[in-house]
Amino acid sequence: AQIAPAVRVALGEMFNLPACDNTTGKMVAALRMIGFDQVYDTAFAADLTVVEEANEFIARKSKGEKLPIFTSCCPAWVKFAEQSYPQLLENLSSCRSPQQMFGAIAKERLPKLLKVDKKDLVVVSIMPCTAKKYECKRPEFTHDGIADVDIALTTQELGRMIKEAGIDFEALEPESMDLPLGFATGAGMIFGNSGGVSEAVLRYAADKFDIPVPENIVLQEVRGESGIREAVLADGNLKMAVVHGIKNAQELCDKIL
Repeated sequence: AQIAPAVRVALGEMFNLPACDNTTGKMVAALRMIGFDQVYDTAFAADLTVVEEANEFIARKSKGEKLPIFTSCCPAWVKFAEQSYPQLLENLSSCRSPQQMFGAIAKERLPKLLKVDKKDLVVVSIMPCTAKKYECKRPEFTHDGIADVDIALTTQELGRMIKEAGIDFEALEPESMDLPLGFATGAGMIFGNSGGVSEAVLRYAADKFDIPVPENIVLQEVRGESGIREAVLADGNLKMAVVHGIKNAQELCDKIL
């Protein structure tokens, strides 16, 4: 199983734990009790996504091509862009989402490590969004009949599974994720928030361009647009916009066009 960053906080609410509690360790223990052999961190793949998206942005900015660059991590946004703004598809990052990047790595590397046949390895994602179910079924993420990610479960579905298994979630002793895909940096962790991808990529790119970035990047609401925020750094050399919700994404796309 792989666990997305946003799930580890949201799951606790189903068991009457404080909303701010990080339930990662308890979740790992519960998944093993349910029957999962290995439990990994999607944030590991999110770190790889940061590096890949940032390098792609750096290459595009250096050439002045296909800008602005849009993240491709949200499958709902990608599907919306495909249906409503096909003229902007070349601006989407070519990188996979962390879920799919993890699945590809798992199916390629884990069979040898775990001494199992690739076709017998089942990758299950614990994700905060139902759109992840659609994403893992996209044909480009299946090769020779083997999907990179086999099943995507939502936070609530996992919560129900834990309850149906009769597990006292609150009483569980925290356990650690498995290696080598069980560690991550802070950049990978902030993927769960709107704008987390952009901030992580911006910080990585700024470091490569040797541009100073403040410890706290302040995102200002665009005038008249409460769901769109932006930040301008390095005298306008680096700009980012963060959009919450498809409606606001549509408004931003219309402005760009």
